This record gives sequence, structure tokens and C-alpha cells, in this order.
Amino acid sequence: MELIQRQVHYTQEGKRTFDQFYVDEDYNVPDTKEDVKQIVQGKGNVKVEDLRLVENYLRVSGKLYFQILYVTDNAENAPAVLEGKIPFEEMVYIEGDDAGQYFIQNVRTEFTATLVHSRKVGIRALVEMEIGMEKLADEETTTDLESEVSVYKKFRPVHLLELHTMKKDTYRIKEEITLPGTKESVGQLLLTDVSSRKLEIRPGQDEMFLTGELLVFCMYRSEEGKTDWLEQSVPYEGRISCDGVEESMYYSVQSTLDDPLVDVRLDEDGEMRILGIEGTMNLRMNIYREEELSLLEDVYSLEQNCKFETREAVYEELLIQNHSKCKVSEKLLLPELKDDVLQICHSEGEMQVEHMEQTAQGMQVEGILYLTFLYLRADDVIPFGSWSGMIPFSWLLECPNMTEDVRHHITWHVEQLSVGLAGSEAVEVKAVLAFDTFMRKPVFMNVIMDVEFEPVSMEEVEKRPGIVGYVVKDGDDLWSLAKRYMTTEEGIRKVNGIEAGEPKAGDKLLIFKENMSIL
Repeated sequence: MELIQRQVHYTQEGKRTFDQFYVDEDYNVPDTKEDVKQIVQGKGNVKVEDLRLVENYLRVSGKLYFQILYVTDNAENAPAVLEGKIPFEEMVYIEGDDAGQYFIQNVRTEFTATLVHSRKVGIRALVEMEIGMEKLADEETTTDLESEVSVYKKFRPVHLLELHTMKKDTYRIKEEITLPGTKESVGQLLLTDVSSRKLEIRPGQDEMFLTGELLVFCMYRSEEGKTDWLEQSVPYEGRISCDGVEESMYYSVQSTLDDPLVDVRLDEDGEMRILGIEGTMNLRMNIYREEELSLLEDVYSLEQNCKFETREAVYEELLIQNHSKCKVSEKLLLPELKDDVLQICHSEGEMQVEHMEQTAQGMQVEGILYLTFLYLRADDVIPFGSWSGMIPFSWLLECPNMTEDVRHHITWHVEQLSVGLAGSEAVEVKAVLAFDTFMRKPVFMNVIMDVEFEPVSMEEVEKRPGIVGYVVKDGDDLWSLAKRYMTTEEGIRKVNGIEAGEPKAGDKLLIFKENMSIL
């Protein structure tokens, strides 16, 4: 007797942890910067640099990078920018197994800057993040049995999702923007913002393809001292090597744009009219192969007693992988801005998912789009202003075969955002919110680990009934009945005229012991 086994490579996910903490600190204005008259707008981004287990806690450390646009306290009332970074360390209590690899996803930062006095700014940031854990696992599963004893075998067909590649990688983006002829040359960069939009990732042969856009906003002072700005989308595409990957494979990818940089470069005429755009796209990729297998579920013999040992195992089948988009359109009445806004310069959006609930149709998501826009004011003393608010949204991530024990990996980001004036005291907001969804359902299996055969005693054979009249109960199938009464599915079908399918509860069957002369 020999068991035919196959190794399955997969990931086990631990419990997700949601954490919230504050970064709160005063920041002294550097001597090289002008006094602060009024803060216009502030933005903060968190970069996690290290994750380390300390007993039952996960130590999360990194830096809060911030930019603050303000109006200088001088005769010019010119815009200026404060930039800096603040280190942080957060201890997060972790429950359960700590043998896996931890990762951070869906980070949101709510940043506030307040003026203490002209040389000091108060910085406060609320940081929310989701902490996940996964570990690699290998299991032997039994697919068949070879034996000298004649046996009947029951197989269970499954479409197992097997992990092919698990890796972290980076893609370096380097692009350039040439200022339009209507814009003056750059004298000094003030405020810059680079965000990732429309990122699509798909597998190819031995590689992963990336296509996306960087939305670049740059406020600057021209060589003549005039304040101007530019907002432009910069497309890019690239490849990352992944040995053995094929186009038909499935994938779950988490991406973050780190270290975005905008610098000014000379053009062919020696003028500062080129903006160099750089950034690092960090990718955490799980790539899966789906295989159709027949797993050995049960076995018996009419010649000998068959005993076998099993162990419980949990595999995975793919439910859905998709990229869906939720459109948000809202007209906001803002009487506080009446006759104050001349032009909207730049808008930013950030998503917060507040609640996810499983339904028969899929995963219902409820959340908030946090919106901020920078605008030009009809006031020479304070020429720029900023408005912040929120818009609720609701979206269904469709998954018709959703079950309570489904395992999901969902990431989200703002893919498109535009804010336009709609009269003297209203703005029209249009946004596209993107959701990357990867859902699997667990496949519970009793894997046969060892099989033993023992001779059947004549006394036991004689005790078996030759003919049985049986009324089918809920949960019965022909395999279990054949095994219980030592016959075959084919024999039961033949005697009872069952050509296909399973009998229904309440049906009456005649079951004859196999190898009797009546058959």
C-alpha cells in the first residue's frame, strides 16, 4: 500500500489589528524661514520604517513627514512652506501566534497645524493603520492510494489556490515635466505634492507589469517673484521580474508610494523649466496558482477491513479577485466661502472605511472621503485659503457566493478627484474611489495519513445482512450507504434503477450485499 501525496504551499493569515495613535509636538521655525503670519494648509504622511516584536507587542516605528503652507509676516504677505519630519514609536498589543510576518496597510493620517506664535507651530497628527500578519505553510495532501487489495475510493474535486510567489520589491519611477509656455520659469519651489493614481498591476511571463499615473502639484515662485502653480498627471509603466509567473495567475498586491521628490532642472535653453519627478513604488506581492485537484476523501474494501488515520487541514479556493470603482458626486454649499474663492488650485482626498459587513450579495463598505482643497482668495493680504470637509460613501463589493468564513484582503485609495466652482458659494466634487478585492473561502479537509488492511473474519461476514430495505434520510448519499452495507454505488443504482444523481430523503431503496448469488 502506498499513499500518493502532493505538497501544497499556501499562506495562513492571523488576526488583523486596527490601531490609532497621535503624534503631537511643537515645531520651531528654522532661522532661515520667515516669520509665520497665518497657516493656510498642512499635510502629513506617515512612513513606517521598522516592525519588531517585543514580547506581546509589535513596535511600529517610523517618521511623520509634513509640509505646512503659510503666509509670511512681512510686507509682501508671500506664501512660504515649512517642511520637516518627526520620529514616532507605537507599541501595539498583538494577540495570538507571533510566528508570522507582520505588515501595515490602509494607513490614514489626519494632520493639523496650529500657530503658537510667529516662530513656533503646533503639530498634531492622528494616525490610523491596519496591521496584518501572515505566514507561509506547507502541507502534504493525499491525492490517491495504490494497493494490492481491491479498494473503492472517493475523491473530492477542488480548485486549490496555491501560493506561487511571495515577495517584496520596488519600482523606481523617474519622469520629467516641462512647464507649458504660458508658465514662467521656476525661481523657487514652495509646495509639492505627488500622489499615486490609476495603478494597475497584472502578471506576465516571468514578470509583473505596472501602469499608472503620478498626480503632481507644484506651487512655486517665479524668478520675478510671482506665485504660480502647476498640476499635471504623469503616466508611467514598468516591469518587475518574477520568475515562474504566468499570465493566468491570480495576485494580491499592496502598494505604497514612498520618497516622492520634485526638483527643478535646466532645459536646453538654460532656463529652469523642467521638473524632475521621482518616487519609489513599494510592492508587497502574493501571487497564486489555481490548480484543479482530486483529493482522496474516503476508502473501503469488500475484501478486508480498511482502517485509516486522518488529520484536519484547511486549504483555500478563490472566490473573487477584482478591481472595482465607486463614483462619488456631490455638490457642497459653502456659504462661508461666498465671494472669497477666485480659483481652486489643488484638491486632495483620503479615504476612511468605517464599517464592512458581509451580505448575501457581497461585502458592504461604508466610509468617509476626507476632502481638502487649496484656493486663491480675493484678498491680497492673505492670498490663499484652504477648506476641509468630508463626504460619506457606500459601496458594495459584489461576491455572490459570500460565506461567513470568507477570507478577504481589501485595499482602497482615491483614484480620481476633482473640485470645481459651482457658483459663488458652492463647489462640485467628483471622485472615483478604487477597491482592490481578493477573497478566498476555506476548504476544510480530513487528509488521509495512513491506511491499514485487516482480514475480515467469517463471523463478521455472516453477521452482515444480505438484503436491506432502507428509507433515505437527509444527508445520505450512495457512497456512504454502499460503504455501510459493504456493496458498491453501482450495485445500488442497478438494483434500484437509479441512472444518475443521488436519492432524495424519503426514497425507499433495496440494498443487497455484494457478491451474493442473487446479483
